[in-house]
This record gives sequence, structure tokens and C-alpha cells, in this order.
Amino acid sequence: MKETTGASQSHPLYRQVYDHILNRMKRGEWKAQDKLPSVRLLAEELKVHRLTVFKAYRQLTEDGKVYVKDKSGYYVSADSVLVEEGVVISSYLQSNQLSDIQRNPAKYQFSQSLIDPNLLPNMFLSDYVKKVFDMYPKVMGTYATVQGDDELRESLSQHYKEHHRLQLSSEELLITSGGQQAINLIAQIMLGPMDAVLIERPTYGVALDIFRRQGARLIPVQITPEGYDLEEVENLMRMHKPRMFYMNPTHHNPTGYTVPVWQRKLLVELAERYHCLIVEDDPFRDIYFDVDPPLPLFAYDTEGWVIYISSFSKYVAPGLRICAVACRYPFMEQLIKAKSLADNGTPQLNQKIFLHYYTSPRLQQHLGKLRIALQVHKEIMEEELAKVGWEWTSPQGGLNLWVKLPEDISVEALFRKSQEQSISFVPGEIFDTLGEMKSWIRLSFSFANETLLREGMQRLTALSRTL
Repeated sequence: MKETTGASQSHPLYRQVYDHILNRMKRGEWKAQDKLPSVRLLAEELKVHRLTVFKAYRQLTEDGKVYVKDKSGYYVSADSVLVEEGVVISSYLQSNQLSDIQRNPAKYQFSQSLIDPNLLPNMFLSDYVKKVFDMYPKVMGTYATVQGDDELRESLSQHYKEHHRLQLSSEELLITSGGQQAINLIAQIMLGPMDAVLIERPTYGVALDIFRRQGARLIPVQITPEGYDLEEVENLMRMHKPRMFYMNPTHHNPTGYTVPVWQRKLLVELAERYHCLIVEDDPFRDIYFDVDPPLPLFAYDTEGWVIYISSFSKYVAPGLRICAVACRYPFMEQLIKAKSLADNGTPQLNQKIFLHYYTSPRLQQHLGKLRIALQVHKEIMEEELAKVGWEWTSPQGGLNLWVKLPEDISVEALFRKSQEQSISFVPGEIFDTLGEMKSWIRLSFSFANETLLREGMQRLTALSRTL
């Protein structure tokens, strides 16, 4: 199985191994006077050459972090490191390829996984903003707690119990400024150089960039319309001892696939068995077309091996940037510390507006209408795609189509020509851990209105015929 790492050229491989060893010492995995793995064993674990590990150990020895016992091996120095709390700041390459594409203006916008603002109840939200100021006249003069507004967390915990069968208290919820911040905080806490992360192939491109920034080794797990190959997942957990498995199992971005119930239960069992944290990113749960999706993996977790990220930014009120992270203690304590260093709390006003807006009967009714509108959008896009013979699996929810182009069409050339005609989409290789899915593209059907959607798709497919 191929893997990728997030190192830049300024971080040679032996130095990544050096940082990896030091990071595990800081986390307390290897304490003072502990014997470190042999060169051979660590090389096998990290899938690098023995000379690379030997060079890292030699540098650690020169720096006083490690000492050598003759014919015995390497040991952690007594005063080499202290267990550190808080966030590890990484110097690895930082980028966001998806954001770079989405920043380019386009008349026919198929790269944004956001909903057409005209489909949102904007006047209704405006009324609620006025009510919030009446109910909380001092809201602009106060901070929320770092963990999030008490009233909002209590309301969401009740909502999760009633709708998703999640047994959690308000103390097991953290409010973040969007799902991307949640992923970033978790990565900062969990990952250091050369740490292994299982990640779907393809997956959310921003998550790839975040994990690469931490210097992690990315281990791809293929996702299909039927879910995962669980035998492969278990083998990878056994072989690589990953720190976590980042997944988006419900109306997956970019494919739209949904992992079945039976796999969700077994995945939680595997996480417990191999001590691999599952990070379940769930931003599209409420956007389904026919039947409710399966329960989150978090619903089956009793030992604290699942972190659940529930973002509402896509379809409730994107401007509010509200996301809830559910997890058990003691990991919640570490998240709160990381959040306090990031921004000391999500804005109180945003949380109060969201609280009364999301729980209102009017908005819940609107979600039903929104699903119908988005299904119409999806069908318009599929009608136009059907005329050119491109391949895709019709999703049961979400905002995107994952489309495979014929081999004789260059996605790179189509992307370049499309930009010239103000058409935007996302090349598939951005979502691929290995950067090899060069015949795939992601088309979002949610942002453009019906007229622009049909017109833009006709222009895109016509353009492909000229290549």
C-alpha cells in the first residue's frame, strides 16, 4: 500500500524521523530511561530504510536527546524532553489547493460545496437576528466560554439524542468556527512528523493539506459505493499503527458514497482493538434525498475512540461558521486548550443567532424544501452529463457529483479552458492522497441556480468535445 508524507524539501527524511521520535517522547510514549525500538524495528514501522533511522538516532544522540548503551541499544535521556501540553506548531509546508481554486471568480460555479444563497431563508434569519438582540441586549459586549455557549451546547446535546441517538452531555461538546477549524485542532493535538493517518481515497482536499502540514504519513483507504474493504482497514491498522482514521462516511465528499450500518459498527470495534482514533466528519447528514442516512459511528462508540464533527455551515447559515465537535474526556480537555490558543472561543453573537435559528420549527420545515430543491439541481446536472457518456454514481445526499471523464479527455486541459470561459470545477487529483486520480473531477450542483446550472453544464460538456 502506498503512503505519502507531508514533508517539504527543507525536511529531509532522516529529519522527519528525528522529529517523529522526539514528538513521541514529548507525548510521553517513550519516557526517560526507556529503551527505544531498534533501528530495524523502527525502520519497518515507518517504512523507511534502516540507514535513515540510524542517521536520526545519531543526530538525537549528538543533541543529547538519546544515549547509547553498548550492545544494548538507544535510550531516552533523563533530561531530554518534557511532556508538553497544548499545540505543537509545525513548520511544514502550508497550502490549501481547494481554496486557491474557489477564490477564482466564475459565472458557472461548480467548485463550491455551498448552497445557492437564494435557497436559504434569508428574511427568516434576519428576523431571528433582531430577536437575538432583544433577548440578549448585552450579547455584543461579552465573550462566549472557550468551549462554547452553554445554552447552545445543551440544546445540541438534546437534538443529537433525539435525532441521532447520541448519548452525550453538553460538557462533551465543543463549538468551533466551522468544520475546518475542528479538523485543524484535532490534527494539531494528535499528529506529529511521520505519524500515520488512515485517510479515504479520495477525500476532502483541505484535510489532506492540514495533515501534510503536520508532517503526517497519509495511508490511503479506498472508498467505494459499498464502503470500505474492512480486511484492508484492519491490515493497515495492524501494520502502520495509525494515530487516527479521518473519514467522511455519510454523503462523502467528493464521491457522495455512504458507508453502510454494518461497517460502521465494525469500524468502531477495530478502532478500539487497535487504539486508532476515528475522526468522523459529518457536514452533509441533513442533505439526503430519499431516506435518512445511517446513524453516525459515534452512536456505536462506548470507549471514546470516535470524535464526531458536525458542521452546519454548508446549509444552515454559512456566514455564522458554527460547528459542534463531540468527544469524550480526557480528549475534550486537550481540544479546549487548543481552541483557547486558536481564537479563545467562537463569537457569542453567532452562537446565539444559530441557537434560535436552528431549533426553530420554521427552519426544520425549510430543510425539507431545501432537500427537494437540491435533488432537482442534482437531476439537472445528471441530465446534461448523461448526454456525453461521463461516469458517476448518483449520490443519495450531499452537494456533489464525483465524475470520471473518458481517458481521451485531459482534465488539466479542460480545467484550463473552463477557467477561460468562467466555468469552475475541482480536478480529482486534489482529493487523492496519491495525486493520481487525473481522470476524475468534482462538480458541485448546489451553488449555481437552475438556469446557470444547466447553461454551465452545457458549456462544459460542449467544451470537452473540442479537446
